Amino acid sequence: MNLFEYQGKELLRRFEVPVPEGRVARSPEEARDAARYLGGKVVVKAQVQVGARGKQGGVELVDSPDEAAAATERILDVEFMEQNAFALVQRRSRGAQLTPEDEERISKAAPIKATRVLVERAGDIADEYYCAFLVDRSNRAFLGMMSAQGGMDIEKVAEDDPSAIARVHIDPLLGISDFHARRLVFGARINPDAVKGAVAIIPKLYRAFVEMDASQIEINPLVLTGDGKVVALDAKVTLDDSAAFRHPIFDELKAAHEVPEQERLAKEKGLNFIKLEGNVGIIGNGAGLVMSTLDVVNAAGGEPANFLDVGGGASADILSAGLEVITSNPEVRSVFVNIFGGITRCDLVAEGILDALGRLEVKVPLVVRLDGTNAEQGRKMLADAPHPMLRTANTMLGAAELAVELSRAGI
Repeated sequence: MNLFEYQGKELLRRFEVPVPEGRVARSPEEARDAARYLGGKVVVKAQVQVGARGKQGGVELVDSPDEAAAATERILDVEFMEQNAFALVQRRSRGAQLTPEDEERISKAAPIKATRVLVERAGDIADEYYCAFLVDRSNRAFLGMMSAQGGMDIEKVAEDDPSAIARVHIDPLLGISDFHARRLVFGARINPDAVKGAVAIIPKLYRAFVEMDASQIEINPLVLTGDGKVVALDAKVTLDDSAAFRHPIFDELKAAHEVPEQERLAKEKGLNFIKLEGNVGIIGNGAGLVMSTLDVVNAAGGEPANFLDVGGGASADILSAGLEVITSNPEVRSVFVNIFGGITRCDLVAEGILDALGRLEVKVPLVVRLDGTNAEQGRKMLADAPHPMLRTANTMLGAAELAVELSRAGI
């Protein structure tokens, strides 16, 4: 669950992380009142879960309550783009030649509008830094990162100057120590005036990260103010939904979010679904197989549109639900169904697929790869089916390549 900035800051306050004083406003009038309470000079920030919101007109520094109201009116009218599509627009504006696929992604990017803004007291910023904690699964540890180049895209910093980012791994069983905090601060080579404040704030951020079962806490920028304080000026917090049973507040936080229609539909049908940015829909049985399928589609030159695990069963009801969810995304140009029949028999899976196709009007190509118990019988059943959108393949890579080819052909 990705939190809005104001929600992330509310959580950080619980762990004594210093953040600017602010109020949430849902109208220009509320923003005017908030700015008046905060002293007039404020920053008005769109509360949307997209990157580069400042570059898209979502952040304004103003000097009076009336200006805050006017800024809020403008911001609530902005149609934001998701970060990948906006990055493509920026590339095009700099004269880069985009591919037809890139142009299509821009044209299909759904506009996102803010329904609220965060009005914060403006401060005197002397310097900006980057600080984050996240889960590093490959090393089975938590990873802390810090850079003196705050306020910038950290991906670009990592690409242009990897040495500008200090990193430290933290054993989850041992926790953080003063050594870790000092290693991050001195490794990042931040302003000496900020060292004491940064060393003090890092353990608090780590505690929030661990105790709230977060998968990521990113502060960009962490700032040194004119009076020598270190403050979290922004907060990008992602919480692990699986830990909701330990945190009653998760339901309250989630209530403020408008769930996308596709995710709502998947949740209603009890499917393990995550939306991605590509155009090849994915259905598999088992999380490991689905993850491998995503990798193989990428290796074949395609981009997966989703993660969808139907679990151990692949009945007609489950497959119908999966196909309905995936094809509700207009960006999907083909669907790859990858089933390994262990306990599940592939001939029964084939029956389920044919039954699902009979229930739904599928307008994109469906590539099916069956392997395991009764795989040959299942393949024959599908090969003999007359459905115009149904294709079969014997191997995982062959099926991925066919699905990618069909997604590009737009059949």
